[in-house]
Amino acid sequence: MIKNIIFDFGDVFINLDKQATYKELAKLEVTEVTEEMMQQYYQYEMGLTSTDEFVNWFHQKFNISKENLINAWNAILLDFPKHRLAFLKELVASKKYRLFLLSNTNDLHISWIQNDWGAALYSEFKNCFEQFYLSHEINMRKPNTNIFEFVLKENNLQASETIFIDDTKENTDAAAQLGIHVWNNSSEKEDVVELLNRKEFSV
Repeated sequence: MIKNIIFDFGDVFINLDKQATYKELAKLEVTEVTEEMMQQYYQYEMGLTSTDEFVNWFHQKFNISKENLINAWNAILLDFPKHRLAFLKELVASKKYRLFLLSNTNDLHISWIQNDWGAALYSEFKNCFEQFYLSHEINMRKPNTNIFEFVLKENNLQASETIFIDDTKENTDAAAQLGIHVWNNSSEKEDVVELLNRKEFSV
């Protein structure tokens, strides 16, 4: 029986355009994504590099303005369909499940979301979850298994009673290795509001 639900954020609740940042960087003549760039990104996503350090690295490496870089970086972020918030609030009201958010994100993206949504909506969303785990705040990121082990241990969750929803297969594969039920949802074909229709909830 499922008692605990761990949600990803991007392309589960908020819509993303995953190619947008690459397209915007290309306009700034940054056309190749190197391993060095990805390592900077991973460090930033785990909160091991500050926003200033991250932005300065790109500014110095590619001689692009900090404002243009930040705009390109945040181009990935789109809208938050309100029917998903309504579904989430129904889950909370049912009191059937413990709800958690586990997101690979960074300070620039969260700051943009808070500004775009406004404090009231952001708080309303965040307060739906028992714990709101952002990778840059806990210094871990998916798909590393230690982040899932941390969530399970920190909240006394049984993997067999837990389902994890994420749009990235690499992340759900890692969680599944620990015995967690998973849904690798396709944001183009599926919506998180269909969650309770899955077989895991019919037992």
